[in-house]
Amino acid sequence: MSYTALYRKFRPAVFEDVKGQDHIITTLQNQIKANRIGHAYLFCGTRGTGKTTVAKIFAKAVNCEHPVDGSPCGECAMCRSIAAGTSMNVIEIDAASNNGVDSIREIREEVTYRPTEGRYKVYIIDEVHMLSIGAFNALLKTLEEPPEYVIFILATTEIHKIPVTILSRCQHYDFKRISIETITDRMKELMHTEKVDVEDRALTYIAKAADGSMRDALSLLDQCIAFYLGQKLTYDNVLEVLGAVDTDVFSRLLRKILDRDVAGVLDIVDDLVMMGRELTQLASDFTWYLRNLLLLKTSDNIEDVLDVSTENMEQLKEEAQMIDTDMLFRYIRIFSELSGQLKYSTQKRVMLEVALIKMCIPAMETSQDSVLDRIRAVEKKQEELEQELESGTGQKVVYVSGDQIPGGGPDGTGSPGRTAAVKRELPAAIPDDIREVVKNFRSIADEASGMIRGYLKKARLSLGGDNRLLIVLPDTLGASVVGREDHVQELTELIEQKIGKKVEIDVRCVEEGRHFEDTFVDIEQKINMEITVED
Repeated sequence: MSYTALYRKFRPAVFEDVKGQDHIITTLQNQIKANRIGHAYLFCGTRGTGKTTVAKIFAKAVNCEHPVDGSPCGECAMCRSIAAGTSMNVIEIDAASNNGVDSIREIREEVTYRPTEGRYKVYIIDEVHMLSIGAFNALLKTLEEPPEYVIFILATTEIHKIPVTILSRCQHYDFKRISIETITDRMKELMHTEKVDVEDRALTYIAKAADGSMRDALSLLDQCIAFYLGQKLTYDNVLEVLGAVDTDVFSRLLRKILDRDVAGVLDIVDDLVMMGRELTQLASDFTWYLRNLLLLKTSDNIEDVLDVSTENMEQLKEEAQMIDTDMLFRYIRIFSELSGQLKYSTQKRVMLEVALIKMCIPAMETSQDSVLDRIRAVEKKQEELEQELESGTGQKVVYVSGDQIPGGGPDGTGSPGRTAAVKRELPAAIPDDIREVVKNFRSIADEASGMIRGYLKKARLSLGGDNRLLIVLPDTLGASVVGREDHVQELTELIEQKIGKKVEIDVRCVEEGRHFEDTFVDIEQKINMEITVED
């Protein structure tokens, strides 16, 4: 005898065997028991949730000679003939291949004849959204006022394609996605019946991969059992058959991303590709992994909601402390976009690697949510540099203009900004060094930024101590601009680059009531005179 697939072999024959749709089963059973059976039903929901199965059970129940609590007995002649597909009372139509007006006209002609046996003639139209507009219009009158012995059951996965005129004539039932726990429990029952040894963890992963579809779950389980026929089906076996990746790999991948280790990330991708892992599934599973991290980081007492083992929960908690919420939002956005792109891409590996490199190097992105990550990357580099210097190199960190250092900008391109640079401790200047500064001050002022360059042309210089240069401006505005902390720092750095000595700068304006020219001596005009400084 030929082999029968699990989803066909264990297809529910009575309402009690249908899992995860209690709200629909209870309603239909009550209608049958109270003899309040409608003339048109619309079953909608994702694939593998039981629409066609429930329709067949309902067709048997309304024609059953001895129904039990609203469910078919399965023993009478009507139940057996419907189950075998030989009954003339139950007509299944595939609207995908019979979507024209002629097919519906045939139905309109057939409904005029009473059933040869049983009470009702049941029409099950699967994928009804595939009918043409003309076919829908032809169905309208019959659907609204069918003979008392006719029941229409329409099934669809895309309810938005059904005309409103059809919807208003039907009782509408939404089939929900079946929960992971329900699918897992059902598979445990079937594996006990089939006498197949399977790890609970393996069944849980298959249930997750099925995405709420019982049929998909049983098909995947069938595939895994066939690959390891006669052996115990383990979690690792399932991952290998489905081309999936263990959560330990996701943990290693995330830690490499947080360390901004591009080479390490690409090595992991290379290993996964060589192991034959499915990259589309990898993107989907890693997005789910990031989602679990986000829930753990933003919610309290979320452990019961996350379906992970105790070991994985401890690992997630540790990683939740290592990553910021805005980073998680950015990572989830990148991988959500990637999941949609991989479905139609011929270069899946390249697209995956580009997405991972974006996560490691936020400067590659210009989107708003990458700005914080870019700042965080610069701060981390600065902290690492400071730690190296504090380890005893005899050097200190000073800040210079980013456009004076190759690659000194925050994005590594030399764009203006404040970036850490290394400079040796400089000796203090002496009066002779100050004279050197005065002599070359015009060239120093020309290298200053545009905001203060114009004010410095009007400045007068004087000694304010052994190593202090006094810069005097003719008005308060000029003194306030040049005397700003960042501008003083800029001048200090320019002077230190010229003479290699540490100089203190004091910026002042001329005292009120005094003439600018009489207040301070311009050292530049008397550079050849010997100057004595008295305290």
